[in-house]
Amino acid sequence: MRKAGWMLLALVLTASAAHADADVTISGTKSTYGTAGCGLGSMAFGDQKGAIQIVAATLNTTFGTQTFGITSGTSNCGEAVVATAATKNFIEGNREVLAKDAARGSGETIVALSAMAGCKDSKAVGKKLQQNFSQLFPGQKTPVEEVSRKVIQELRADTTLACRNIG
Repeated sequence: MRKAGWMLLALVLTASAAHADADVTISGTKSTYGTAGCGLGSMAFGDQKGAIQIVAATLNTTFGTQTFGITSGTSNCGEAVVATAATKNFIEGNREVLAKDAARGSGETIVALSAMAGCKDSKAVGKKLQQNFSQLFPGQKTPVEEVSRKVIQELRADTTLACRNIG
């Protein structure tokens, strides 16, 4: 009975750790991992939806492949995946302020976004976001995920920005 209790606790902790958002676009394609994140589980089950992600998270943590993958850049845990996910989260968490700064073409959120994305010139990023403001931020009712996807696509598409951290 004691062993079953520990197993249940491990499963609950693993499931809670698997609550990361992994809907990231890398090089124009959807990521190959689901909410469990990268690691052995992502290689076995990919981005399948549902309870299978609990199994994937269990595989990731049981064998330590997620930690190793993040450290080494293997097991679907490449630097571009991690940096793109961080950039996506930053955009989604700062949408309103980023929209205001993008409308002006400058501001602290654009400087921070440029640094996260590894862009060579935050002023050029600000100018690009300002030029494409109406397409990137079409309105208040536009889902935040769509805004982040469009901004990342824009940063990736313009090679003159040299945003090296978003694959």
